[in-house]
Amino acid sequence: MRNTICLNIVTVWLLLGTVLLAQTEQGAKGSVEISELTSAPIYRSRILFRVGSAMDPVGREGLASLTAAMIAKGGSKKLSYEEIVTKLYPMSASFESQVDKEMTVFTAASHRETLEGYWQLITEMLTQPGFREDDFKRLKEDAINYLKVSLSNGNDEELGKEHLYNLIYGNHPYGHHNRGKLQSLEKITIGDVNEFYRRHYTASNLVVAASVPRNSPGSFTPSNASLASALPKAPATTNFRVKAPELVQGVEMEILQRETRSTGISIGFPISVKRGDPDFPALLVASYYFGQHRSSNSHLYQQLREARGLNYGDYSYIEYFPRGMFLFQPEPNLARQQQIFQIWIRPVQPEHGHFALRAALFEWEKLVKNGLSEEDFEATRMFLTKFAVILTQTTDASLGYQLDSRYYGIPGFVDYISTSMKQLTLPQVNAAIKRHLASKSPRIVVVTKDAEGLRKAILANTPSPITYNSTKPDEILGEDKLIERYPISIDPSRLRIRPAVQAFE
Repeated sequence: MRNTICLNIVTVWLLLGTVLLAQTEQGAKGSVEISELTSAPIYRSRILFRVGSAMDPVGREGLASLTAAMIAKGGSKKLSYEEIVTKLYPMSASFESQVDKEMTVFTAASHRETLEGYWQLITEMLTQPGFREDDFKRLKEDAINYLKVSLSNGNDEELGKEHLYNLIYGNHPYGHHNRGKLQSLEKITIGDVNEFYRRHYTASNLVVAASVPRNSPGSFTPSNASLASALPKAPATTNFRVKAPELVQGVEMEILQRETRSTGISIGFPISVKRGDPDFPALLVASYYFGQHRSSNSHLYQQLREARGLNYGDYSYIEYFPRGMFLFQPEPNLARQQQIFQIWIRPVQPEHGHFALRAALFEWEKLVKNGLSEEDFEATRMFLTKFAVILTQTTDASLGYQLDSRYYGIPGFVDYISTSMKQLTLPQVNAAIKRHLASKSPRIVVVTKDAEGLRKAILANTPSPITYNSTKPDEILGEDKLIERYPISIDPSRLRIRPAVQAFE
């Protein structure tokens, strides 16, 4: 028997109007529901299952992603995917999937006038997936082409960032791209998909966050209980745990060689801090000061782009941030037990690649040694207090952040950040930087054409002077003299060249 407990009822304000937030948690064998009643005419929900690519069986990497794709883009037992698309089009409705290491989320949206028919449609897709062989072949080929062509051969920026995780995690459950490995995808069968679905797409793994219109035709309200009752029955996987990767100390680097006109750089290492941990607010301030995504005010941006004109932008993160070249803000529902500190140097001219790598390492060393000034700390702390509201301002984002807060066991994101920033001090930030960002095991991925030339220059510690087309301040020129000879101490056996097309094999 399921026990329903009303945890809280509070009034919140969203852009779409005043909503009533009620969170209901059911028993250990049931699902969890977070719902908002809104005056807006659009139903939106994020239907989350606690399953992801970290649970891919060895040799079947890509199974979690392929299973989600078969649900969202493979039709139901009653209707083919083409028939579903035909029904969704006049509804102006959507149904999409996103798979990460420990979360798979389906985003649903429909106007209240078509909500009843829409809900029936997606319920069938979720609980009675078609799993047809022709859809399976199509979607598996899509995944293979994405890794082989779109990512490995057409997107230097995402290629480097994603391969950095491969380099850091290796044989760890996080050690492959969410879409899988090329060789493993080839081996996956429709039977594997059926078994994975039966094991993981269960009521006990389900969490639904929804914004529901108050006045739907016929007073129809989507029934998450009916959705849960129609799912397979199996124990929850919420006790899934992963250990931190064990890295050999020292620098390790891979240069991905491909025909490209630029050089992109990613640097990173594991950190033992995640959202909800005591040092998370301090590292968040440090990361946003050092390299906030798409911010011209961040330190890296000012030093590498503004002062030196090296590239388009330079950023840092303490949480996974995929598709960064397409986004201005991070997406929710990428929550993980393990995170890395990452520096992303967007592509530079090849002749400046060695200098840009050195400059990034030079600035990272300065951050660890000097920390933040009082002025930088106060400015970043105040910014984050307000920016948290911006991150959650849309209905979709608000629902997503609520799910993430539940995963991490913290209050609502805005309250969590606001309270944390008020209590935070500069000594706490600088101590956290020294404690967590002074890694002795950095990993580096560079995407470039002349891989051998760069490898030789790094191993020989060849100076990499930079020239400018305009006059630069003496302070910048003086630092350049230090950067152009900044040593990158690395064992030759740990500086490898790999063809880019092999990155996700």
